[in-house]
Amino acid sequence: MEHQLWLAIVLVIASLDKAPKPTNRDFSDADIVKTYYWSVIHDRPVAWACQRRHWPLPSRRKALPSPSTMSRRLRSQSVQALLKSISQEVLTFRESGIFWMIDGKPLPIGGCSKDRQAGYGRAASCKAKGYKIHALLAADGAIAAWRLAPMNKDERVMAQRMLPTAPIQGYLVADKNYDSNKLHQLCDARGDLQLVTPRRNGSKHGLGHHRHAAGRLRSIQLTESPYPAFGKQLLSDRNTIERRFAHMTNWGGGLTHLPPWVRTYRRVHRWVQAKLVLTTLKRTLCVRTYVA
Repeated sequence: MEHQLWLAIVLVIASLDKAPKPTNRDFSDADIVKTYYWSVIHDRPVAWACQRRHWPLPSRRKALPSPSTMSRRLRSQSVQALLKSISQEVLTFRESGIFWMIDGKPLPIGGCSKDRQAGYGRAASCKAKGYKIHALLAADGAIAAWRLAPMNKDERVMAQRMLPTAPIQGYLVADKNYDSNKLHQLCDARGDLQLVTPRRNGSKHGLGHHRHAAGRLRSIQLTESPYPAFGKQLLSDRNTIERRFAHMTNWGGGLTHLPPWVRTYRRVHRWVQAKLVLTTLKRTLCVRTYVA
């Protein structure tokens, strides 16, 4: 329930925010972050969380920041640092495996939106305007790394940005859109990661006359050899990422869509970051929630 998630995020904030409240401010960074997460949990604008009647009775005696204060403080470096610390603390997985998946999840917005930072690109079997989450996930849904970009940003480019510092090893499985020599070379340079993808142009075509990365040839051998059972199983297990993306959305308070008040990259990134934190807490704490 939302109450359990709220208690969980309050404990995380309390464990990370050790700085005393500045004397020249009425609200600490923790107060600002708590108010923001209260709005995110309930899928409401920040201004909604600034009204006492929307809080439980025991919390209505406390003063709340105004919408203008929230807007100003959420852009401050200290609050942004606290939000980042919360994300790092919650999203950091505790157990490492050897099977990982990478893919993008579209976050479309209305075509008439005036958000100039949103892009128009390929979504799920269509074209749409908006943003896209690019994520590295484990089989159990743990998030190793993620990035947010406009919809028109190539998934391979975002993968090149995540892979050098991603704390993963073993097999990284992706769809054929990630079949790129640059990505395979990047995994080869790491020495502990094998990218496995179907061939971008299909198995009936040749490899041409240019040089290919060793990792790409190894991926082709895994999936197209006379005994491809292991490689085929890896590609079959990759479908798990679609269910993991679905688990982010199919509960009340999940990342179902980008609401009308979440526009421009700065707000979208902050909103998505908070939703991923809540989704991870729900998964790790086994919190049962229901679609609103």
